[in-house]
Amino acid sequence: MAQTGDWITPRLYGQPWFEKPILYYWASAIGFKLNLPAEWAARLPSAFAALAAAIGIGWLAAKHYGGGAGSLRSPVLLAPLIFASSVAGIGFARAATPDMLFSASIALAMAAIATVYRRSATLRGASAAEPARVRSDYVPLLLFGAFLGLGVLAKGPAAVIMAGGAIAIWALVTKQWRAAFRAAHPIAIAAFCVVALPWYVLCAVRNPNFLSIFIWQHNFERYLTPMFHHPQPFWFFGPIVLLALVPWTILLWPVAREGLRVWREKSWTHSPGVFFACWAIFPVVFFSFSDSKLPSYILPAIPPLALLCAVAAVRAFQASRALSLEIAAGIGATWIALAIGAWAFARKISWSAVFSNYSPYDVTIGGAVGIAAAVLFTLVLLFFAMGRKMGTVAGLCALAVVLTLEIANVEVLPSVDPLYSARYHAQFMGHDLHPDRIFTFELARSWNYGLAFYFHRQLPEWQSSDPRAGLVLTTPAGLKKITAIGRFRGELDEPDKGILYVPVEMAPR
Repeated sequence: MAQTGDWITPRLYGQPWFEKPILYYWASAIGFKLNLPAEWAARLPSAFAALAAAIGIGWLAAKHYGGGAGSLRSPVLLAPLIFASSVAGIGFARAATPDMLFSASIALAMAAIATVYRRSATLRGASAAEPARVRSDYVPLLLFGAFLGLGVLAKGPAAVIMAGGAIAIWALVTKQWRAAFRAAHPIAIAAFCVVALPWYVLCAVRNPNFLSIFIWQHNFERYLTPMFHHPQPFWFFGPIVLLALVPWTILLWPVAREGLRVWREKSWTHSPGVFFACWAIFPVVFFSFSDSKLPSYILPAIPPLALLCAVAAVRAFQASRALSLEIAAGIGATWIALAIGAWAFARKISWSAVFSNYSPYDVTIGGAVGIAAAVLFTLVLLFFAMGRKMGTVAGLCALAVVLTLEIANVEVLPSVDPLYSARYHAQFMGHDLHPDRIFTFELARSWNYGLAFYFHRQLPEWQSSDPRAGLVLTTPAGLKKITAIGRFRGELDEPDKGILYVPVEMAPR
């Protein structure tokens, strides 16, 4: 788009590509137009979207659960911290994909409609005691429709399903059907249409096959059939949610306790927590029935889960010393497990290939220091939990997160980069004497796209009918096929850089 000036039709290798709508492409293309470095242009949209989602759930915590924005004893800062430092938050805030834009749009849309329900006392949180003020709902309704429109521009009709489904099951549970239909106010519908429809209309006019490919193939068929080769069992998203919230997964325990309390007290009708829980539950349930499953599908559930975890953690620390110790011990044990897991993973990797600047001694000492630091953090966390000093506990968690991420950014990620990123391979082969003879063979789609991004061109798929010699980037399975037809007679180790470099020989005459 930045090169051609065509801001309507998404293209891949010069051909129309309708797998996803336009919002991410627009956002990254602006970065390229501003001459940002390529990776900044590709990743900044997700980073800004994650920031918006974090601010959105912090704002919801302030409005529905009270507490000053500067107080670590309230969920106002804890909710964004949990979201931003979770595995899902960190991973998708870096990803050059539309997933975080989609999730942030839904988060902001749900924050807007929650404002409508709070003002009408349908949702009664800690702020319900504030003096009632007669205020128009037109602005939050307009924002609800506009953000929902952005969600449709980010990933398609699923945005309407995510928000509408969450509101529907909330209305089913609480019998608040009249309030639920407030979301379909003409102002919200008009704002939605103004934001979402123009691009769809223009793209359909320019590309007559757009609607059939995008709506039917990449939405309905993706959901109803395994044609995109992502089949998983029905329970797949259960473990994914647990992993997505690491290192804060243990906080689901106080969330469950809060849910049982609301159930026993039968106070769910006006509970904001029930509304947020429905928002979190619906994506997981909906996509569990899909025949195509990827971890990113349930990303819209992570912001409300982070909010619920923050609220439940604050209440648990304020209510019970024993529960405070259980939660602190769980958080600390998670950090220790992460330190041990990272150390064990590092020891398995080929030193010469990946950790070329580190010796086994360095990594062993570094791992021991990391584990010792995690143990110390756990002991300090338990000490303050005994006094139920929520502000200190939250501050320690924030400090641990910042230090851990900084160490990961500086030391860990660059070391394992060759295993997962095409960046290393493009740099390694950037000055190859025969760039036209570099091929891929049976690589995963993510590797092919990554290599094309860093090579600034599409690498062709190697064909066994090609008689000339060349360099083929492939997998162990691909190597076996190349060896079986006699085009490679040597031996290669298992990939220690994510993919194998296989020099194929000329075909025998």
